Amino acid sequence: MNVLVLGSGGREHAIACSLASSKNCNTIFVAPGNGGSARGAGNEGSARGAGNEGSAEGAGNEGRGEAVVNVELDIHNGEQIVAFAQQNDVGLVVVGPEAPLVAGVADQTRAAGILCFGPGADGAQMEGSKQFSKEFMVRHGIPTAAFSSFNSEAEALTYLDKQQAPIVVKADGLAAGKGVTVATSIEEASTAVQECFAGRFGDAGATVVIEECMSGPECSLLVFTDSKRVLPMACAQDHKRAYEGDTGPNTGGMGVYSPVPIVTDEEYASMLAYMEKTVECLAQEGIDYRGVLYGGFMLTEDGPKVLEFNARFGDPETQVILPRLKTDLLEVMLAVAGGDASAIKLEWDERWAVSVVLASAGYPGDYEKGKPITGIKEAEALEGVTVYHAGTKLADDGCLLTAGGRVLNITALGQSFEEARSLAYKACDAINFKGKQYRKDIGARALKGRSAWDD
Repeated sequence: MNVLVLGSGGREHAIACSLASSKNCNTIFVAPGNGGSARGAGNEGSARGAGNEGSAEGAGNEGRGEAVVNVELDIHNGEQIVAFAQQNDVGLVVVGPEAPLVAGVADQTRAAGILCFGPGADGAQMEGSKQFSKEFMVRHGIPTAAFSSFNSEAEALTYLDKQQAPIVVKADGLAAGKGVTVATSIEEASTAVQECFAGRFGDAGATVVIEECMSGPECSLLVFTDSKRVLPMACAQDHKRAYEGDTGPNTGGMGVYSPVPIVTDEEYASMLAYMEKTVECLAQEGIDYRGVLYGGFMLTEDGPKVLEFNARFGDPETQVILPRLKTDLLEVMLAVAGGDASAIKLEWDERWAVSVVLASAGYPGDYEKGKPITGIKEAEALEGVTVYHAGTKLADDGCLLTAGGRVLNITALGQSFEEARSLAYKACDAINFKGKQYRKDIGARALKGRSAWDD
């Protein structure tokens, strides 16, 4: 079967590499892809095996897809996606980022009779509108932070005058992960509100959600769902802040690990119950949700509460979850997209996974592009290491260059958390490009246990 993956980041490279491990997958088209997918699964500079035991390293070898090919498509244009799929015998479309889902690409694809992994526009509102998501949670008794939403700057500022910091200000719509401010003062919160209404995030800031600031460790639980049942993935914990010690501005994620040792059995059971209830309530409201539902949780003293829902795989969570998934990803996605995953049983690699993001100097602010990258072959020579490409491109002469803020995801599998973490940083040291920056404390808190979040 030919598959079309939409997106250009580390998440999409990880998905393509995992799909390439399926013996039933032929050509994997990635639109627009990046420097890793341009080289094809299994070639130098892309992932090896994606965690499936015994998978070969070369594209076209037994157990792997025949080819991974980048294609130029407007991933927000459903008609263009459908036309390409029909012309290239694509049996499954996988939507990576959230924006095409909100734009209804999955709806258009399914309407054309093509299986699509990802919810329709109605389900994608769980991420596309924070107000919709919060009101949904309140409506169905799913624990979350107390909130109010505003369409008027004056009303939002008046509300803030009566609140206390810390407090959270969110642009309602999609803002490329940059629409959330955890304000330590009311003045900072007021500035965030003013920036939203001044158009910093475009239409995404036309409505503002103001929430109480919860405290505790964060944890992500992602599930596959065919709209009737839930297949939980392994827990993961992301590091959003740019600098060590969880300081600096929020980013798209600077590192992640899986599983999460501080999560108790009771907390996991609660999180899973809330995910199951969410899928059940979506169906009750007439929303046929097929794909991944991402639950971002805060582990508070009162139990887990939902920080946010996302309508797709997380990034960089995917880069530690899929390497641990032993079940054929293509089979899972086909079952989910077809609306019946009752026969799917997920199996997981018991090893730990740690992924560190190598970023361009200046990220998440302004950064330069076009810096040559070396050392990927040496990094991937380390057993258990996979390099997923995020912001890279191939030059005309075949040289690999930086092309984004988050450049590479260095993922390592180990028999212990300490082994995986040490191996990931050893691989980071092997890779070089001008301006390379990365956090050297990914997972440091997990080594200390739950008390580290009380510091």
